[in-house]
Amino acid sequence: MTEALQFLLDRIATPIGEMLIVADEKGKLRAAGWMDGEGEMHHFLRRYYGDGSFHIEPGSNPNGLTDAISRYFAGEIEAIDDLQVQMAGTPFQLKVWRALREIPSGTTVSYGKLAARIGQPKSARAVGLATGANPVGVVVPCHRVIGSDGSLTGYGGGIERKRWLLEHERRARQTRD
Repeated sequence: MTEALQFLLDRIATPIGEMLIVADEKGKLRAAGWMDGEGEMHHFLRRYYGDGSFHIEPGSNPNGLTDAISRYFAGEIEAIDDLQVQMAGTPFQLKVWRALREIPSGTTVSYGKLAARIGQPKSARAVGLATGANPVGVVVPCHRVIGSDGSLTGYGGGIERKRWLLEHERRARQTRD
């Protein structure tokens, strides 16, 4: 029988709500999202890792993840760029999630353009579904994906959070440039 994965859960106050951070024993980020979506996060973890295949216990700043995400919210947006992430998903989802991390902070891309970037230009809708299933909010920046007409479309944390994150990154980028 395989030993259950050990996950550490930390919480961080942000300007847009309490954020949950789940890391494994090696310090890799497994999930990040908003406190009001905690049930959804647990559902995701059970779906991809299996019921009873992991144990979550409180943890404080696992592998410096909480500090790095705090620095992001304080305006040091590049603090999250190199965080180690370990996600479970389908091969297509993993491909989309890797592509999300290549979108520069303070910029946006449409679902269609992201589909083209991964070599599947007719898969905008599937890219949207994979983006919506992203378990590591902010660090895997699904908030940087917008509609083809430039509109802010779905975000698991809510459109207002998406708007705030994009403005936060734009301001930080303008200050830096």
